Amino acid sequence: MTTLPDSAGSASLDPSEVMSSTLLERLKSLHPQSIDLSLGRIEALLSRLGNPQDKLPPVVHIAGTNGKGSTLAFVRAIAEALGKGVHVYTSPHLVDFHERIVLAGPHGAAPISEDLLVDCLERTEAANAGALITLFEITTAAGFLAFAEAPADLLLLETGLGGRLDATNMVKKPALTIITPISIDHVSFLGETLTEIAGEKAGILKPGVPCIVGRQEADALAVIEARAAEVGAPLHVAGRDFDTYEQQGRLLFQTTSRLLDLPLPRLAGRHQIGNAGVAIAAASVIFGDALTQGALEGGVTSARWPARLERLSVGALHAYASEGTEIWLDGGHNEAGGQAVANTLAELDERVPRPVHVVWGMMETKDATRFIAPFKGLVEHIYTVPIPGEPNAFDPAPLADAARSEGFDAVPVSSVHEALLRSASGGEAARVLICGSLYLAGHVLKLHTV
Repeated sequence: MTTLPDSAGSASLDPSEVMSSTLLERLKSLHPQSIDLSLGRIEALLSRLGNPQDKLPPVVHIAGTNGKGSTLAFVRAIAEALGKGVHVYTSPHLVDFHERIVLAGPHGAAPISEDLLVDCLERTEAANAGALITLFEITTAAGFLAFAEAPADLLLLETGLGGRLDATNMVKKPALTIITPISIDHVSFLGETLTEIAGEKAGILKPGVPCIVGRQEADALAVIEARAAEVGAPLHVAGRDFDTYEQQGRLLFQTTSRLLDLPLPRLAGRHQIGNAGVAIAAASVIFGDALTQGALEGGVTSARWPARLERLSVGALHAYASEGTEIWLDGGHNEAGGQAVANTLAELDERVPRPVHVVWGMMETKDATRFIAPFKGLVEHIYTVPIPGEPNAFDPAPLADAARSEGFDAVPVSSVHEALLRSASGGEAARVLICGSLYLAGHVLKLHTV
């Protein structure tokens, strides 16, 4: 038995803003505090619902540790630039629970309406008939209902945790699978080694279904290749079958038979070049000869994924910062995510040097020391903050201790507002990065739009 983490649908993922309190309480009562990860509950529930997972538009199923959301955003933008209707399923949400289920429509894709979300959840709850079920599982089943009943050309389906035993893995025959770079994360649930985690992620591979594989450590790739050979899944591997790189301010995508010259991605960070490459490879398989240069250019330059190295436009939080201060937001929460953000900070500093201050909050299930270590030599001050409404978040004091143990100047504070005020006390325009958790990122986005 193991406790389910937040990213897979814990009670902290509170949809109270979008559904009646009565329904919410009923759903929470069905959510077990400790469960064994398996597909038995979701399989039984979907069967009682008429197996909506078998009636979906063509599915692109996405697993991985880092870059899932950004890769999904690129694929979505490319597909929509081709005029395709795209459904999207992601987790967790940042601000509103609706964000998890996005439906294609005649005027473009949009988060599910409150009325339809409540309707799908109530029908799912009725079919579940009081059995124990996680919030993520019942939300996934409700999402399958909504996706099956609304027309679309494509469904982009992101795993919540792992892959092999993830509720989204009930789709038997996706059109394509994607495995983005794998690193150490969720060790209590997926395993303590890279090979164990890769085995869980590779569980989304299906017989005859091609898979686009982002750049991997050798051990992880070996596991993916072994699983692909076992089930008969063709692989398209970054660094072997295709490559993506920057040259003279352009993004080049190359295979043995073609070379594409495209604009750089809109999303910040050199790591987004690799994510865009995976998305281009995926779009090439999905759309074939229908894929156009214009759609690729439009896709890589219009893709948006909030709280992934997002520079916040001037808003409520800037009132607490010095004039001219940049505020950046990122939800990365593991060692690889920290390294990617640190690399981008270094690139920004090369172009426009500024003092860097970090506002840092994190969940206790994450390795704080490994996350913050890559920032050495880049950061002047760290202010550690709580994450409101998250009982499993680090208290600011021990988080500051972890930063100080790595040689940082770190101070625990009571809120993001206090952190920004302290950052501004020196009077200079700084580059402020708020980071460490998607739950902190969601809190910040709410504060910024007040």
